[in-house]
Amino acid sequence: MKGDARAGESIAYIALGSNLGDRERHLGAALAALRAMRGVREVVTSRVYETAPVGPGEQRPYLNAVARVATDLPPRNLLDQLLAIERSEGRERGVRNAPRTLDLDLLLYGEREIDEPGLVVPHPRMAQRAFVLEPLCDLAPDLVIPGASAPVSALAAAVRDADAVRVRET
Repeated sequence: MKGDARAGESIAYIALGSNLGDRERHLGAALAALRAMRGVREVVTSRVYETAPVGPGEQRPYLNAVARVATDLPPRNLLDQLLAIERSEGRERGVRNAPRTLDLDLLLYGEREIDEPGLVVPHPRMAQRAFVLEPLCDLAPDLVIPGASAPVSALAAAVRDADAVRVRET
């Protein structure tokens, strides 16, 4: 995962999702905020996918993407900035997997494995989520997630569901 990182930087992968309000605008605002973030030098994004919702009740489909960032921010600081971006887009936390204006998850941070209150990296459920793996595959198909035995492309193939996760046509 060293890729495009300079000395003192790490490559991090961030999942983006939205299924409330103007989904495109929420994702665009998140990407603009990432690009403007102090301590982030580079932001590269996957294609945008429209995905079936996972969660309680009737929900709109999600728009999902993944961003790769080169950053010198420590993981906790990066997460805090992501949570601030969510709040700026009206994110309210409550019921797990409920609809949301914006969801930003820190998926990977270099090759580190982190398990501390409120921060687990790699993201604990990413290897089972096609809506994360498909866009991650756009950016890093050969990447092996720390603790996984196969590259992202193989993990994505194992959970692929073309009816539930499809590239968003613009």
